[in-house]
Amino acid sequence: MANEVVVTGMGMVSPVGNNINESWNNLIDGNSGIDYIKSFDPDALETKIAGEIKNFDPIGIIGKKESRRMDRFSQLAMAASLEALESADLSIDSSNENRISVMITSGIGGIITLSEQMIVMQERGPSRISPFLVPMMLPDMASGQVSMSIGAKGPNFAVVSACASGGDSIGVASEFIKSGRADIVLAGGSEAAVCPIGIAGFNACHALSKNNEDPKGASRPFDVNRDGFVLGEGAAILVLESKESAESRNANILATLSGYGSSADANHITQPAPGGEGGVRAMNEAIKIADISPDQIDYINAHGTSTPLNDKFETMGMKTVFGDHAEKVSISSTKSMTGHLLGASGAIEAAISVKALNSNMIPPTINLNDPDPDCDLNYTPNKSINKEINYVMSNSFGFGGHNCSLVFSKIN
Repeated sequence: MANEVVVTGMGMVSPVGNNINESWNNLIDGNSGIDYIKSFDPDALETKIAGEIKNFDPIGIIGKKESRRMDRFSQLAMAASLEALESADLSIDSSNENRISVMITSGIGGIITLSEQMIVMQERGPSRISPFLVPMMLPDMASGQVSMSIGAKGPNFAVVSACASGGDSIGVASEFIKSGRADIVLAGGSEAAVCPIGIAGFNACHALSKNNEDPKGASRPFDVNRDGFVLGEGAAILVLESKESAESRNANILATLSGYGSSADANHITQPAPGGEGGVRAMNEAIKIADISPDQIDYINAHGTSTPLNDKFETMGMKTVFGDHAEKVSISSTKSMTGHLLGASGAIEAAISVKALNSNMIPPTINLNDPDPDCDLNYTPNKSINKEINYVMSNSFGFGGHNCSLVFSKIN
């Protein structure tokens, strides 16, 4: 019999807060973390706004020497992981180190370091390139750095599936626990791509909002006036654990990870499959694995990027999966406040889903003032609501046609 997988700890660094409780409180209050870019001069770019983290001090968390050898995405992963460990009240020593795994992903990896070192090479020559360039830019290095820091010696790697990466990391981690290959996994995602080449690259494929006049109103999922996503940065880590392990150490269990579904569109490098067909299969699989009926889902944290096709096709997909219940289930896109954190988004939104489950609160979709007629479901516009929640779904879809759905449930 497969092990039951539970969540015993969470950590987060996001555009709306430097820890999970601060982030959650701002989301419930409908506060946007999107503003004009301050980490560099964006004047030459079409898009001048992003969801940046405020007042983050990596030196105070991981020390000066170590932080200088990590790209920002690894620094963010370290901060979220340490919070998650503290939240789970988890100690690692020789008695359990081989049974604890780390699976932290990034959709893009160390793009800030790579772009900075390209300038160094052009201006000062190849002999001046940092010896830490390669390890700092590798997408798996957040996972590696965390495992080295905390002494976790179980399986360690990064699952990369673009904007579905964070969700897939959590889903794959749960499979390792179910199969008995690990007792505990720190799983999630981290991303820090707010840099000139990151913004310019997404502008080149017409993905980003250009609503520079109204930063906090620029991310508007399901609104008829949406014009693209807003890039964000951050990290979230969940401590996943077999229920047997959690109970043996009297851990505080936050939720059960009861279902994980994934699929491929096999359609287009950036556009979702027509009608959200690929997402439909991922959602159906997650519901089937959770062994529930669609009408038992109380809340869906939608992928909801604020791009024209994604929001329309995700809506169509949810109607296909949920039928009449699609009109009743509460849905929201917290990307309206955080922006789109790419490979970290699925992890951020999984953590938000668990917080919603624990608090019986639905965070809002802000900026939803003029709903698209094609997006006509209950997207919790502009204000959070109280609601009894027993099952939540978190959707993540990525460039390349990757689809991921997670289902979390309350502990009985």
